[in-house]
Amino acid sequence: MAGLVDGAGLVPFAVEGVDVGPGGAQEALVVAAVASDLPGRPGDAVALEGVDLLAPVGRPPSVRDFYAFEAHVATARRGRGLEVDPDWYELPVFYFSNPASVVDPGAPVAVPAGCTEMDYELEVAAVVGVEAGDVAADQWLDVVAGFCVMNDWSARDLQRREMRQGLGPAKGKDFALSLGPVLVTPDELPDVATGRPSATMVARVDGVERSRGQLADIHHPWGALVAHASRSTVLRPGDVIGSGTVGTGCILELGLTHGPDAEPWLAPGALVELEVEGLGVLANPVVGTRLP
Repeated sequence: MAGLVDGAGLVPFAVEGVDVGPGGAQEALVVAAVASDLPGRPGDAVALEGVDLLAPVGRPPSVRDFYAFEAHVATARRGRGLEVDPDWYELPVFYFSNPASVVDPGAPVAVPAGCTEMDYELEVAAVVGVEAGDVAADQWLDVVAGFCVMNDWSARDLQRREMRQGLGPAKGKDFALSLGPVLVTPDELPDVATGRPSATMVARVDGVERSRGQLADIHHPWGALVAHASRSTVLRPGDVIGSGTVGTGCILELGLTHGPDAEPWLAPGALVELEVEGLGVLANPVVGTRLP
């Protein structure tokens, strides 16, 4: 079941009755997916507090995660003794993540087997609302149903090993991808028509701020991301398009800047909260490793 968020209330509705296509996506709307049927009848508001929220898209057809923030790219490459490749400024690049690994808001995220360098990544995701291919960059708002917070969890030590082989990331990103807490239509974000909506992005671990950045700092605007993702293929309703990590938005980057001892990796028991202005707070506790 899903519902419209109205202040501290949630108004349930039948998912099949929602129009997330052109026009429907232009009305101010905050949509939450909930874990079970709610008391009362569809259309009757219930208190949002105490409702178990699910990821806005529990099993997306596909997940493309871009690499679109220059500050993050520059710091990560500098840590490997490299400059930013000039072609990065011209070509939006992404990797395919695992649609089966989506984690709900508030749900625990297990450290993957063999990992000792667990990381969060502070991102925003656009969710596709209609089937479309070869979307023109200036038409991107016609196909995006809304935005949500995204945590592209990373096992850095596993990722580092596999990417030395010239492929990936794969198992280093295979285990968890958090989305939520709600889906917010594009018109709710300032400056969205420019392709670079404005929003402050913050990450906290156990209540302590670790990362802070601006969504508007994205180098490749959302129109370019949607156009590239849809080129010579078809996007389907529910497809997720990630922004990539905002500058300072992960422990890897912070460690390269401040030193590894100043920025420890995540450990079981940690609570990670990602907050994006206008999109809410996506929180997940870290728990012990899965069995091999």
